Amino acid sequence: MNDDLQRFIEELRARVSIVDVVGAKVKLTKKGREYQGLCPFHNEKTPSFTVNESKGFYHCFGCGAHGDIIKFEMEGNGLPFIDALQKLSHQAGLQMPQLTAKDKKEEEERKSLYDIMESACSFFEKSLRMPEGAEGLKYFMDKRGLSKETIQKFRLGFAPNNNALMAHLKAEGINEKELKELGLIAIPEDTSRRPHDFFRNRVMIPITNKQGKIIAFGGRVMEKIEPKYLNSPDTPIFNKRRNLYNLDKAREVAYKEKNLIICEGYMDVIALDRYGFGYAVAPLGTALTEEQIMEAWRVCPEPILCLDGDSPGVKAAMRAVDRVLPILKAGYSLKFLFLPDNQDPDEYLQAHGRESFGALMKKTKPLIDILWQKYTENEDSSTPEKKALIEKTLLAEVAKIGDATVRSYYAQEIRNRIYLAFKQTAWQKREYSTPQSHPYAPRPQPKPVTSAPIQNQNPPAYLDNIPTSEPLPIPQPYEESVARPRTTQTSTYSRTNNGYGNNRYNNNRRNNYNSPRPQINHVISNAPETLRQSAESENDKNIRFIIAAELIYPELIDDYEEQLLSCEIKNPQLKDLLTTISDTYHETEEPISTEELLEKLAATPQNKQIKELWELDMLQKRPPFINDLRRNIDKLLLEDKLRNLEEEIKDLTKEICQNFTEEAYERLSSLKKERDEILSHAAEPDD
Repeated sequence: MNDDLQRFIEELRARVSIVDVVGAKVKLTKKGREYQGLCPFHNEKTPSFTVNESKGFYHCFGCGAHGDIIKFEMEGNGLPFIDALQKLSHQAGLQMPQLTAKDKKEEEERKSLYDIMESACSFFEKSLRMPEGAEGLKYFMDKRGLSKETIQKFRLGFAPNNNALMAHLKAEGINEKELKELGLIAIPEDTSRRPHDFFRNRVMIPITNKQGKIIAFGGRVMEKIEPKYLNSPDTPIFNKRRNLYNLDKAREVAYKEKNLIICEGYMDVIALDRYGFGYAVAPLGTALTEEQIMEAWRVCPEPILCLDGDSPGVKAAMRAVDRVLPILKAGYSLKFLFLPDNQDPDEYLQAHGRESFGALMKKTKPLIDILWQKYTENEDSSTPEKKALIEKTLLAEVAKIGDATVRSYYAQEIRNRIYLAFKQTAWQKREYSTPQSHPYAPRPQPKPVTSAPIQNQNPPAYLDNIPTSEPLPIPQPYEESVARPRTTQTSTYSRTNNGYGNNRYNNNRRNNYNSPRPQINHVISNAPETLRQSAESENDKNIRFIIAAELIYPELIDDYEEQLLSCEIKNPQLKDLLTTISDTYHETEEPISTEELLEKLAATPQNKQIKELWELDMLQKRPPFINDLRRNIDKLLLEDKLRNLEEEIKDLTKEICQNFTEEAYERLSSLKKERDEILSHAAEPDD
């Protein structure tokens, strides 16, 4: 890109308000320094889309969409790069600079690539209706039962077996280099052999991008040879890992239906569309990738992965579990639907019809069930050692989940299932099992054997060895708990766990018991009233602690960045420090150590605040285990969430007293329900 064009783009960003650009498509509401609204890139009910006017970018905490005014025009309004610049330049009253020959060439080349693919698609469509395409037309209409309207809608075609495409496109002035670049012809390394069409004697399915432009093809062979399906290779306009077949047509229907089906192949998608399920997509000749899952999440937070009920279908589900676990986040997951009798969607719909398939869609399995099935089904659990191995394997898989909150809930659910499956006595399983329920659904907890009150019962032995001989201490203010010497702690919980819940930390330091020790306690009692009191206190000390923890373990930045960015930090200097740490961390592609991170931060204006961060000095002297820090941070963020809920409830209550509306009342009820669920969960025993 030439210097004049680069300066012009910077001028555009400075002159054009991103709030105006985004606000033309999204209804925005000012909240603090930022604006908030419903994300235009995925379907959501609660706003997670923010626009930062001062920094000139938008960000969605739900689907991860991020960019500036130019990217929003391109992604949100489907404009090419040059068209987006022209629209914004008109809005700003600026004259676009003259593009250099190189800029024009790059833009023209990209446009011409789409034009070539469009010409190829038209050729395949015509060939399907020619004598050489008769076999392909018979396959679509007789074997697959497709109507002429469906064939036309999906622009299905046929590739002849005589290099006709290459001859046709060469006649239009397109050279072999461009044809090879787009994967339309193959040029053998053996110079004695001539170039030939990449697709031969195959029915053709065109693949489009989100704007509906042809970017690739999939072809099914008419003969009994392998591979049955052949897809275009990666090209300058096509990446098979990032695209989903039929997303351009399915997106709007999926928004309306609040659902998205991910199938295994092209013909499954077309069959579902025939029967009224117009919100189906498919990967492109590969197993479902992380990029495709995130693309699906932009449309629907919990798409249904519809798979054949045979062994390959089950294996595909297990591969999908491996792909999705690291990128799971609150509210976003996958549901699984296995079709009976080893049928694919096309076969099932022809045999049973639309209503039967609709009923099946209501019986999907959640991701946690598939994860449980993957590591417990047909596994030997006859000895304690083998049970321990299953538990260890499952929890190791859960540890791969990047989102801290989701990870904690998965760990809790897995432990519950392990306890119910392996650690009940035989009489408990007989008395409290419910054979009619889902095979992976947790069963009710067994009633205590004695007549003693429930609260006096010891917890299950596998729950982190939490002592019960003394009650948990009422948490002290943070500053007080840090300053208190070790010898003044009297509760069994503090003596045993040092505020971290890990005995190994203390066992290595018994010779220091008589010296004063800082306590990184932050342990919040499970009592709802105590959690509420903690949440009502000023929260900047919590953020300071989390920032110090991130500096000690930089990998925590990835775990908690989104949650911290969504926190309402009252101290602007603290917010700037958090942003600087995050920006510095993301400057490097490789993992960064504490020393390297602090060295880079020393050159920033925020270094003074870091030196004043006494929590950092405390953690450097006695760094705790990272998982102990994670537990403390999770609870601190829970405080923050509850605090924000209480403030919004208070404001809404005042508003309703002055001007009652149904909308405000429903919002108030929803907030109270969310608050009560948090308090109710906090009252339950920790895992």
